[in-house]
Amino acid sequence: MTRNRLLVVDDEAPLREMVQDYLSMHGFDVRAVPDGAGMWEEFARGAPDLVILDVNLAAESGYDLARQIAEKNRTGILMLTAVGDLPNRLEGLAAGADDYMAKPFEPRELLARVRSVIRRLGEVEADRPGLVRLGRCVFDSVGRRLVGPGGEDIDLTAMEFDLLSVFLRHPRQILSRERLCQLAHDRAFEPGDRSIDIRITRLRKKIETDPEKPAHLKTVRGEGYVYEPA
Repeated sequence: MTRNRLLVVDDEAPLREMVQDYLSMHGFDVRAVPDGAGMWEEFARGAPDLVILDVNLAAESGYDLARQIAEKNRTGILMLTAVGDLPNRLEGLAAGADDYMAKPFEPRELLARVRSVIRRLGEVEADRPGLVRLGRCVFDSVGRRLVGPGGEDIDLTAMEFDLLSVFLRHPRQILSRERLCQLAHDRAFEPGDRSIDIRITRLRKKIETDPEKPAHLKTVRGEGYVYEPA
């Protein structure tokens, strides 16, 4: 069986080595580097399944690196930080992280978090080539269509399809309007632009059992939106 590939990015050598040794003991193929330059060198050899990324690197921001990873790859991201309060956690999730841990931590908890992220990413990857259950509907990514509970086709505009595809590629990640515009429509967000909100309202009416209390396309006040899988 192929082992999942992990990459640890942390400028604290003792912690970096401890994480590498511990996760290697539990069946993962683990590489470890101290900075973003080393990280991108590893990516050039092949994207890992998951990056364990420190927020406070000596020469760069882990948040910035997380955004760059999320924009270019399907790699999972678990962020580590000495600060565990809510604003920092939200910033990490908004940057594209799949999970967030504050230092110090128990290695066993890290192992559990790593396994959980890998499992979730595997579920999404398995669904991606075919059909995805989405609320009361089924999303056909190959046929570019949305199928209702009675088997009927539900009309999707091209921009609604692109927006929905972005959410499915980034489950449980808080996505700002700015990032949604960039990822879904390849354009910059303009102040006062409500097009994203309008499309999400329309999508909720199509996929949610109760559009007024969405279970899948949720609003995160002051941050943006998040897709919560079933």
